[in-house]
Amino acid sequence: MQLTLKTDYALRILMALASTDEVLSVDWLAGHYGVSRNHLAKVAQALTAAQLVTTVRGRSGGMQLAHPPAEINVGAVVRSFERFEGFVACMGGEEPCVIEGACGLKPALGGALEAFFSHLDRFTLADIARQPDAIRSRLLESAPGA
Repeated sequence: MQLTLKTDYALRILMALASTDEVLSVDWLAGHYGVSRNHLAKVAQALTAAQLVTTVRGRSGGMQLAHPPAEINVGAVVRSFERFEGFVACMGGEEPCVIEGACGLKPALGGALEAFFSHLDRFTLADIARQPDAIRSRLLESAPGA
């Protein structure tokens, strides 16, 4: 299993924002993470729509966390960006499986997903960004042209 780039970028944005009280722009984040600005902008829009970040317009604009890091649950963030309904075809429910009822794959994978999210639900953004100074300094070290 692999998380999508969208989820990866969402978590990276949130961790960077948790490491500072400053407003950070998509351009700044894309440059320091070395990722696509356009893709990061789409993720930033989704984070805004999910009310996880707020935006500041204007020349010094950008994003900041909408809530304290301790109030942002990692499992909830991953759920909002990932779609596991079609993890395997039978979980999508679009077409009946010919071995439905005799197969144990669907409940096994469903249990695995439940355990995955149960584990992630134990973490907040504060937990995964527990070294804000180190995050900030590593981002600054990766500055374009540095």
